[in-house]
Formats: sequence, C-alpha cells, structure tokens
Amino acid sequence: MTYRIEGKTGTWELVCGLEVHCEIISNSKVFSGASAEFGGEPNDHVAFLDAGFPGQLPVLNEKCVEQCIKTGFGLNAKINKHSVFDRKNYFYGDLPTGYQITQLFYPIVGEGYLDVTNEDGGISRIGIERLHLEQDAGKSIHDMHPTRSYLDFNRAGVGLMEIVSKPDVRSPEEAGDYLRKLRSIVRYLGTCDGNMDEGSMRCDINVSVRKVGETEFRHRVEIKNVNSVKFVMQAIDLEAHRQVELYEAGQTFPQETRLFDPENMETRSMRSKENALDYRYFPDPDLPPLDITDEYIENIRKNLPELPEVKKARFMDELGLSEYDARILVSDRETALYFETAAKGRDAKKVANWVMGDLFAALNREYIAIENSPVSPENLGALVDLITDGTISGKIAKEVFEIMFETKKDPAAIVEEKGLKQVSDTGAIEKMIDEILAANPDKVAEIKAGKDKLKGWFVGQIMKASQGKVNPALANQLLEQKLKN
Repeated sequence: MTYRIEGKTGTWELVCGLEVHCEIISNSKVFSGASAEFGGEPNDHVAFLDAGFPGQLPVLNEKCVEQCIKTGFGLNAKINKHSVFDRKNYFYGDLPTGYQITQLFYPIVGEGYLDVTNEDGGISRIGIERLHLEQDAGKSIHDMHPTRSYLDFNRAGVGLMEIVSKPDVRSPEEAGDYLRKLRSIVRYLGTCDGNMDEGSMRCDINVSVRKVGETEFRHRVEIKNVNSVKFVMQAIDLEAHRQVELYEAGQTFPQETRLFDPENMETRSMRSKENALDYRYFPDPDLPPLDITDEYIENIRKNLPELPEVKKARFMDELGLSEYDARILVSDRETALYFETAAKGRDAKKVANWVMGDLFAALNREYIAIENSPVSPENLGALVDLITDGTISGKIAKEVFEIMFETKKDPAAIVEEKGLKQVSDTGAIEKMIDEILAANPDKVAEIKAGKDKLKGWFVGQIMKASQGKVNPALANQLLEQKLKN
C-alpha cells in the first residue's frame, strides 16, 4: 500500500533512510583484548585503551573484519579490498578518548541492496550505501543520582557494523520489513544477535518529506537510537506528519537530531545536526590501511551458511511449500532450524501447519522463544507421524499437543497413558453406528429422502460418542454402507 499524507496544499510522500548499528559477535572488542560479552558489572570489561589511557595503541581484531565481510555478502554488497580507519572527533562523557575510530571515506563494504517482501507480496529494493567498521561508545546513566551522571565503559570499544541504507524507504511498513530482513540475515550469519532490547542492534532514522512528483530532497531530520521495529515505524510516521504540518503552515525547521518518546508518542529536539566538518575527520595515525586479498574474501564466501532467500527457494522447490509458508518459516533462523528438524522425512506441509498454527500460538501465549519450546521438533514430528499412520485423529492430536506443551512428554507415551488411540476396529464402529441410527429413525428417513447434509450430523454424533477416537474416514465409509441397506 502506498504511503501518502494528504495536506491542504497537496499530497506528500516520505523519503527515508536508515542507519543500523549492529554490535559484532566476537569474544573481544574491536581494538583491545577486553571482553565484548554483554552484561557484567559496570566497568568490568574495560582495557586501558577503552578507558582512554594515554600511550595505548589499538590492534585490529581480525574476527570483526571477517564478520563485516560475511555481512557484506548477506547484503549483496561489494567487498572493498582496501579500507581506511578514521578518527571522528567529538567530546562526550561516554567517549573517553574524545574520538571514535570509524571509517568515513573508504569503508570495508560498499554498495549493495536488500529486497524486502511487502504484505501484498510485492518486492521493494532498498539500496545499501555502505557498511563500515567502527567502535561503540560507552553508556551514560543519568537516573541513578539527582546531580551526577554515571559512566559504564563495558560497551566502549565493542565492534560495530554501521549499515547505511540509501533514501529508498517510502513507508513505515517498508522500514519495518527492511529491519526485520536485516536482523534475520545477521542472525543467520552469526555476525550480530539482533537483540534490539539489549542495544546490540540500534537504528538511526533519517526522515524527510516532499510533494508527490518532486525529485529534489528537502530538509531531513535524524531520529537517534530507536530500539525496536515497532518504535521505528511509529517514529517515522509521527515525524513525517510533523514535517508536513510545518510545511503546510508555512514554517521551516532546522536539519537536526531528534529523539523518539514512545510514552508521549512524539519526537523531541535533541541538538542541531552536525556535518562531517564538525567532526574533523582524519585518518587514524595508529592504524594502517586495511588491505585484504581475493583469497581471503573467497575463503569467507565459501563458508557462508545458507541465507534466508536461498533457504526459502529450497523450501518451495524441494518441500513444496507455498511462498507465504516458506517466507514465514525462514524469517528467523531458529524457526527454520526447528521446522527442518521436525519435517525431516515427513509431509512438510503438515509439519508447517503445526509449526505456524498450534506451536506459534502456544509460544506466543506463554512468551517463549521457539529455541526454548517445551515441544521439541522431534516430538512435533512424532505427533504428525501418529496422525499420518492413523493412531490418533487430528482432533485428538490437538489435545495431545497441549499435554506435550505442558509436560514435554513424548506424544506416543501420552497417547498410551491417556488411552487416546484412534478406534479403527470395524465391529466396534459398526455397533456404535447401529445404536445412533436406531436412536434417530426420523433423520435416517430424511437422508433416504435425499437430505444428504444430515450425514455430517451423524458423523458428528459418532465422533461425540467415541470422544473423538473413531477414525473419521472409516466412520464415513461404514455410515454410507449402513444407510444404503
């Protein structure tokens, strides 16, 4: 659906780009040997370099370089064999050195793109401007003391991939689709855990608007450090409407940095927007240019895991899943792994229905991640087997699933304990049918007079009498035979 804002002077469109900061999964920080692990006591994971002590020299962590290149392949991007580290100079309490080591002019990864699927099934291509490697700042804490701020440098120096999109996003929904796709890719690659609530994936949003038909860009506003997909979408919509209202009122506004307040549902001014000159960028004198070989790049490419789009195509081609089912199942690495394990050697569509239906519903109800599911993929597959071989009916299977979810037990053991095996004994079913037909002679007469829809009612009575244990296909067959006599 096209995103438009109707104003008094015309129709406006959104022009938006995203800068996503992804903390790199590595044991140590990007330029020091301190632990990059999340959490810990304040200032527990800090080397002298991270704290800005004089005389300390940075040493580049090769793992961080490898993770950037892997992500570059996931973004369909150019890997640059020559890149340079620069110093971005600014002064803030959580940046003890007074500068951030980053890459401005020669990033490690160049232009690429991501294709995102919209709700209506359409494809939008979002261009990637660059991915550069840099170090994170520390954390300022302002709510622990009425007059003082506290500083935690555990995060200072952790490796970051900053992934900058082109201004190709045209709706809040498209921004959400892009972020979910990007998060899925870095998780598949194992380069970032994508946990926005822990701050390991953060988003800066550049928002501007223009009249439909215009080709030039107007003033843009940057919204800093938004930490959920939902908030990103809300912030974009609010800021776009704010800008349109100002333009419609004949007012101008500065190119500035703003913050998103989800409680009051507004964006608030933070500071005027800096440009590159304000930061006084220059090449870092302590770090030589990074030059990598074709062989090094190719070795990383050869060892890439299967990415979501490739997996999706395989699920469709080899397993016969629909585009929708495959897209849902590959959107998350853990979900795809669970499904593949459960579906091995089985009817993939039946397993997909259980994963996306009963399993998703139960997990969402209890706020449980699929990797922590009480129902293992092996047990879910075994449940499908019990339906397929006629041991239990689909209705009974739902009852067994709920018990599995509560107890983590094997489905076959539950069926045995509860006496839930499907009744397939012809004699027992015939006796049940005879009793029901004898108790309802008027309805039997109606069926013989041509009212075939009543057959469904009789099947329902049979299932009710057997507490859902009768094989429905066999019950239908025997009922037909009895009615013909």
